[in-house]
Amino acid sequence: MKKIILSLLVVIFLPSAAIAQKGAVSAADPRAAAAGQEMLRAGGSAADAALAMMLALSVVEPQSSGIGGGGFFVYGDAKTGLPATIDGREKAPAATREDRFMMANGQPMAFREAFHGGHSVGVPGNIALAAKAHRKWGKLKWAQIFQPAIRLADEGYEVTPRLAGVIKQMSPLWDGFDTTKAIYWQDGRPKQAGDIVRNPQMAKLLRAIAAKGPRAFYAGENARAIASAVSNAPKNPAPMTLKDIAAYEAKGRAAVCTSYRIYKLCGMGPPSSGATTVFQILGMLERFDMKALGKDNPASWHLIAEAMQLAYADREKYLGDPDFVSVPVAGLLDKTYVASRSALISETGSLPKYEAGTPPGAEPRTAAISGEVMGTTHFVAADRFGNVASMTSTVEGPFGSQLVANGMILNNELTDFTFAPMKDGAPVANRPQPGKRPLSSMSPTIVYGPDGKPVFIVGAAGGKTIIMQVAKTLIAHLDWGLPVQQAIAAPNIYFGGEAVVVEANTPLADMATDLARFGRTVVTNGRLPSKANAAERGENGWIAAGDPRSDGVGLSE
Repeated sequence: MKKIILSLLVVIFLPSAAIAQKGAVSAADPRAAAAGQEMLRAGGSAADAALAMMLALSVVEPQSSGIGGGGFFVYGDAKTGLPATIDGREKAPAATREDRFMMANGQPMAFREAFHGGHSVGVPGNIALAAKAHRKWGKLKWAQIFQPAIRLADEGYEVTPRLAGVIKQMSPLWDGFDTTKAIYWQDGRPKQAGDIVRNPQMAKLLRAIAAKGPRAFYAGENARAIASAVSNAPKNPAPMTLKDIAAYEAKGRAAVCTSYRIYKLCGMGPPSSGATTVFQILGMLERFDMKALGKDNPASWHLIAEAMQLAYADREKYLGDPDFVSVPVAGLLDKTYVASRSALISETGSLPKYEAGTPPGAEPRTAAISGEVMGTTHFVAADRFGNVASMTSTVEGPFGSQLVANGMILNNELTDFTFAPMKDGAPVANRPQPGKRPLSSMSPTIVYGPDGKPVFIVGAAGGKTIIMQVAKTLIAHLDWGLPVQQAIAAPNIYFGGEAVVVEANTPLADMATDLARFGRTVVTNGRLPSKANAAERGENGWIAAGDPRSDGVGLSE
């Protein structure tokens, strides 16, 4: 009872953070964080906790993620001392053509037209990812990790102001989407904050998967429901077959790692661009004394902005699905190459333009901008056994494709492909192709200390801004010494067109005039996404935190 009271006091007085004597979790919704906490208290591993949170978020945060989407899973295994990753990214159906998002006039479709309906749906990967992760690292029974999500779907959950806002925003697109309205409307109107959502169809599906394993998702009645929803969509119907769904496989991939000062950092490799781009940014900054410059110095943010734009230039040219294109991961992170990119950065001025370099092992490639809207969710877990998990999960944009099958929102991940398959007469790396996984910015990351043990786990949501949210949080924590809650809360920075974009109503926005003196247009944006979750290892255990701009919380075991 004392332990329970102490835990409650921690949550009351630190709504976004919790200090854990044993393990800790953080998620973007308190009810999902509670699901992970439940697994830890039952003796589960960090994998059990992370997967329970993924399933619970499928119910309570349907606008952002779910089993109708995919994700990337990075695990720090205490037994081996090594990081491992699982790629649960969605795959394009076999009928996908390279010109999938091109119009008859030879121009790419507008995003608003492309994402809506069956045209944008990839074969979901999260359940296959969960099964693979549970087989490797789960301690609890498979069915147990489903229980919190089943309760939430069965008994219902209260609509938050955040969810209500997204329902209102997307509802004009739901004419003809009767299955979606049936869940998220009531009394002829969109559900509002305080209304209750019950999802018996999803509860039934979750029970079936809990009892029968992933086959209950990828074959039989559920596979038919997915294929029918996509192929017979009221908007942009597109072929998806039972064979497409049955053939899905979550892939174990080698973790991408680098060193930064005294730390080792590991993350997700392609088709994620997260690790390579985050680690390039850090690598370019390593020659500068970021600690001495400090968080309140415009010079610090100038250097971050320069490294950011150089790293993103490489991202747009070289990253894609490694099963389809050659991705020079080792070359992008080669210390000599990164140093050559860093040498382009001046402490006193900005570059006139930001172009991709030529990393070792890179094949000739044409650069093209990929699309990625600001959705997604992230969650972290650390357990009493020394394991840690960092997972980013998504259905892409708000409510994905807007389609529902068996109560779950289906993703619109195929719009993460570059719509125009050719540029300057050459094929684009991230063009649509059958069976291909679209490029992603999701950046689940683990930081190891000099003792070889995890000291920090982090990730974020928000489309292509994910990379910068994670990079900023790592700099704030590792260089500026900010504790996890303050590191997440530090201002965000991004770019758009010719401008550097800084988060409004922050200390960084107050530095905008000084930052502009380095030769770049600087604009403030009050809607710059921020939805990070992280945890740090402290002297007395793990401290988990959620972004104060979100509904996220950290909870202790």
